[in-house]
Amino acid sequence: MSINELRSITTFVRTAELGSLSRAAEAQQISPQAASKALGQLEAYLGVRLFHRTTRSMSLTEEGQRFLEAARPSLIGLQQALHGARQTREEIAGPLRIVGPRSVLQPVISPVLEEYCRLYPEVQPDVQLDDRIGNWVEDRVDVGFRIGASPQEGLIARRLFPLQLIICAAPTYLRKHGLPENPSALNGHRCSVFRHPGNGRLVPWHVKLDDTIQDWPVPPAFCTNDEILELRTVLAGEVIGQLATPTAAPHIRAGRLLPLLVENVADAYSLFLYYGSRTAQPARVRRFIDLVVDRLTDSTEFVLSREELASAQTRWVAGSVR
Repeated sequence: MSINELRSITTFVRTAELGSLSRAAEAQQISPQAASKALGQLEAYLGVRLFHRTTRSMSLTEEGQRFLEAARPSLIGLQQALHGARQTREEIAGPLRIVGPRSVLQPVISPVLEEYCRLYPEVQPDVQLDDRIGNWVEDRVDVGFRIGASPQEGLIARRLFPLQLIICAAPTYLRKHGLPENPSALNGHRCSVFRHPGNGRLVPWHVKLDDTIQDWPVPPAFCTNDEILELRTVLAGEVIGQLATPTAAPHIRAGRLLPLLVENVADAYSLFLYYGSRTAQPARVRRFIDLVVDRLTDSTEFVLSREELASAQTRWVAGSVR
């Protein structure tokens, strides 16, 4: 049933109930001309006259009376269904499907999710952390996070904060193997390389050279497709790693990791929030989007300033880190 057919049937039922086409038009907040057209279209479609019309009154024909008795219960049921759908849209309850890259999102989304769940306990978040890119429609995604451009058209993007990729190592590694002076010196070090979970390929490091970001393959002394395992191996002093700031920042600030080659930090990337229509979101989705935007936009928790990076490296060079 098209919207025009629904309007025509509604106009017919309201006219029969109110005994006047003009009152039916007023009840639906449409013009008398639009109501008359809708009723005429319904009669033309059915091939019967539904009303006897005079200049003073309207009364149902026999065909109109039968059609009213058949149509009214269905129309009431449909109106109740529409009202229920609109009401459900405003309830802050139900499933909330979130997707994002495992390698970045765990430290970022956990505090926001915890706060959201406290505020709206009737919502059931369904969080899928996966570095592979899925299908937004087939996976019935409500909200997504992605580094850089969205892989799918038709989505609204909100930039949250810049995403730095920092080469870092534990003090125990540097005491044993020394400090690389430049990116080329990485060839003589034990490096951790991330294996892409989607295609299985080793992901090159990214370094900033002359204001451009370049791929920089390093010899893999350790490979994994799990960032938590990679972080533990770097913290243990076994390898140098290139870690995103949401993972590395708390450890650098605490002195457990030291940033290396700070002039070569790849900082041209950003974390984005993605979602569908601005107007058709259920309340539970809109509230989550609003909370994410409020808590994470330009967050300094997950970004290290140049001063912080330089200071951490200077402390090591000066020998103040033990």
